[in-house]
This record gives sequence, C-alpha cells and structure tokens, in this order.
Amino acid sequence: MFIYNVTTKIEPTIHEAWVEWMKEIHIPEIMNSGCFTQFQFVRLLELDDIEGPTYAVQYRSESKAAYNLYLEKFATKLRNDVYTKWGNKVISFRSLMQVVH
Repeated sequence: MFIYNVTTKIEPTIHEAWVEWMKEIHIPEIMNSGCFTQFQFVRLLELDDIEGPTYAVQYRSESKAAYNLYLEKFATKLRNDVYTKWGNKVISFRSLMQVVH
C-alpha cells in the first residue's frame, strides 16, 4: 500500500472557498482517476496559522504502478487546475510513502 500525500498551506482569504472546492471538485477528480482506492482530508493542528491554515490529503494506492499511472496521465492537468484556480494563494508539497505496518 502506498500513500500519496499532498500538504498545502492556504492563504486565509481563500480558506473556506478552497476547502469547499477541494471537497466538491478537486478530490473527486483525483479519485475519479481510478488510481487511488481511498483518501483522507485533514487539517494540521499545532501549527502557527498566522499565514493561513495547513491541510493534507492522503490518497491510498494499492500499487506503485497505479501511482505512476496517476503521475503520467492525470497529475499535470490537476496540478495546473489548482494553479489556475488559486495561483500563489496556495503552496503545496507532495510526498510518496509506503505503508510498513
């Protein structure tokens, strides 16, 4: 099992709109790729939120091949959609993790 984690810092001015967009548009589009079996959308706590809140979405994939398919066929468009919609008001970093236990 692999977890594709996307952590994002949001400007306070777009916070509520971004959360709704993530729930209604972006996460469903990623899940519709068929590359992931589950997701979890969380807000990070115990961080300084002066510059805005931080969220993470963890997408679970059964195989590295499914994750690679996502990168090859879907990631560029979906990342561009984020930039087109929100510009520099969001900053994201991505990581891939393998479940050990």
